[in-house]
Amino acid sequence: MDVCLVIKQRLEELGFEQRDLAAAAEVTESYISQLLTRKKLPPAPDRTDIYDKMGKFLNFPSGKLSELAEHQRKEELKRSLGDPPAPLLKEVREFILGKCAPDEEKQIRAIFEKQPFGEIERLITQKLLDVAKRVAKEELGSEDWLRLVARLSDRSHEEMRVIILEFLDTDVFNVSIENCVSFLDPLIESWDINLTTFSMKIVLNRTLVPGHPKKFEFVERESDQREEEPGLKEFLTDSSFSGTATEEEIEFLKKLRFKGKQPTSLYYYRELQNLRDPVHFRTLMTQPPQTNIQGQSQPEGSVLPTHRYHGANGIQKQLQLDGRKRATRHWAGNKGSRGKKQKAKP
Repeated sequence: MDVCLVIKQRLEELGFEQRDLAAAAEVTESYISQLLTRKKLPPAPDRTDIYDKMGKFLNFPSGKLSELAEHQRKEELKRSLGDPPAPLLKEVREFILGKCAPDEEKQIRAIFEKQPFGEIERLITQKLLDVAKRVAKEELGSEDWLRLVARLSDRSHEEMRVIILEFLDTDVFNVSIENCVSFLDPLIESWDINLTTFSMKIVLNRTLVPGHPKKFEFVERESDQREEEPGLKEFLTDSSFSGTATEEEIEFLKKLRFKGKQPTSLYYYRELQNLRDPVHFRTLMTQPPQTNIQGQSQPEGSVLPTHRYHGANGIQKQLQLDGRKRATRHWAGNKGSRGKKQKAKP
């Protein structure tokens, strides 16, 4: 029994209409109608909370609709595996190229036209979809974000939720111009790719996704499957050395790499102390320093006065200045005492 039939039967039992279910799931009535008539494939359960909302409204046990939907999706996908993938629609390709950096658009267009739906076109399109899907999945539960995207796309809140649900189920072979115009267009500002290194940068709309552009590169990395250093093992098993180390600090020590040397447990202990010592790091002066009232105890976790400078150089200069001041006061005191002795002789 598939999810569509189960939902239709329960609607009849409870005397509800499709519009009632649409309101409960916060989608359009048209979307529910297409789901129940199998014109649309049910969305993936792990990408949306729509099944929880519908199940609660229809008084189903938790997880039942998700389970049925997953089974139906697998059956539908099995039937469609034999069909060869179709190339991107011309409108979708034009949209992708329209977002390309102007300096590279001509060269990329030539590659697309020479190799229709070739490796480069699929790589670029898939990466744009991956980034957009990640954002959509993270923000789908935010009503404010949904309303903002809906305003930018000139659509209603319910329409935008449906568009995003459908977008989360699309892939490079099935992306439509509706996906592009309704969601990718307001989300993605531009992209460019280095055809020598295949590094790619995607600039997102900062109104919708604050932060830096997304960058993807092919880089050489050492294998993480390396044996743990003997010295690190000794350090971790000796509670007098590692007893207070946090998970974050231990993870940092594990990432240290050495060529031709084997550090001891004492090295890792000293490295841990160096990591904790604020003298070794520049202080971020995000707030003006607070004046310490004489006699007032230092708050726990606060930075000592000598640590408020911008690093070791600043501390060294301050120590030198303090030494000069002490020498000046000492010299002035000695001079005063000599003057008193000379006045006392007559």
